[in-house]
Amino acid sequence: MDLNQLETVIYRLLELAAIQLPLTVESQLLQKLEQENSELGYSQLFLIAENLRLAKELRRPLCQDTGLISFFIRIGENLPSYSTIRKIIQKITEEATRAIPLRPNAVNFFEGNTGTNVGRHLPWIFWEPSSDESLEITVQLKGGGSSNIAKLVMLEPLEGVQGIKRTIIQAVAEAGSKGCPPYTIGIGLGGTEDLAMILAKKALLTPPNKRNAQKEFEEMELDLLQVLNSLKIGVMGLGAGPSVLDVHILDAARHPASLPVGISFSCWALRYATAHIFENEITYPSHEVI
Repeated sequence: MDLNQLETVIYRLLELAAIQLPLTVESQLLQKLEQENSELGYSQLFLIAENLRLAKELRRPLCQDTGLISFFIRIGENLPSYSTIRKIIQKITEEATRAIPLRPNAVNFFEGNTGTNVGRHLPWIFWEPSSDESLEITVQLKGGGSSNIAKLVMLEPLEGVQGIKRTIIQAVAEAGSKGCPPYTIGIGLGGTEDLAMILAKKALLTPPNKRNAQKEFEEMELDLLQVLNSLKIGVMGLGAGPSVLDVHILDAARHPASLPVGISFSCWALRYATAHIFENEITYPSHEVI
C-alpha cells in the first residue's frame, strides 16, 4: 500500500468528518425537519439544516468544538504495521488541525494544550483484525459537551434488563440539554468496565435506523427510543421536537458478578467518516466525497 495515498485518505476522513455529516445521518435529521409539526421544534431543526448547508458550502467545520479524535481501524495481516499507521495518523492530524482547521483540543495534564490535537494516547485508536487484505478506517470526532454526559454504571446482574433500561433513562434525563440534543445514544453492555465504554462509543457508528440483529436487543433499542423521546427534552433542550434520534446497543460477555452499562452520547452532529481500501481501490461509503 502506498503510504502517501494513506496520508491522503486520513486527511480526507478528518475533513469529511469535520465538515459533512454521514449521508444517512444528514438524511435522518432532514427527515425529522420535514415531519416536525411544532413551530419551535421546526425552527431549531431548520437552523441545524442551515448549519449543514453552510458548512458544506463554505467548507468549514460543523461546530467550533471539533472534539477529540478517535480512529476505528480494521486491518488485514499483510498491510502496513500498527506503528506505521499510528505515525501517519499523528502526522496528518497535526496537518489537518492547521489546514481544515480543527480546534486544538488535546490537553496534556501538566504541559497544557499541545496545539496539534495530538497528545498522550491521542488520537485514540481502536484496532480490529480484518478477515481479508482490506483496510477500513473510521474517524470519529466527539465534542466535550456530549462526552461530559457519558456514564458508566456497574449494575448488579440481578437488576437485568429493567435495571439497564432504568439506568439509561435516568442518564438521558440527567443529561437534559447539556449535550446539544437531539441525541444518538450508544450503549455498551457487558465486558469489563473499559470495554463497556468502548462498545458504547463504537455503537454510535451504527447507521441510523439499523437495529441490533438479536431480537431481544432490537426490542430494547426500540423501547428505549420511545421512552426517551417521551422525556420531552426536545431539540437543543427546548422541549419541542425529537429528544433522541436513535439508540444502538453492542454487547460483550460479562463476569457472573458484574453487569457494566456504558452510555455514550452524540450531540445532533454525529460526526464520523469511513474509508475502505482494497487493492488500491478507495471508497468512502459514509459520504459523498467533497
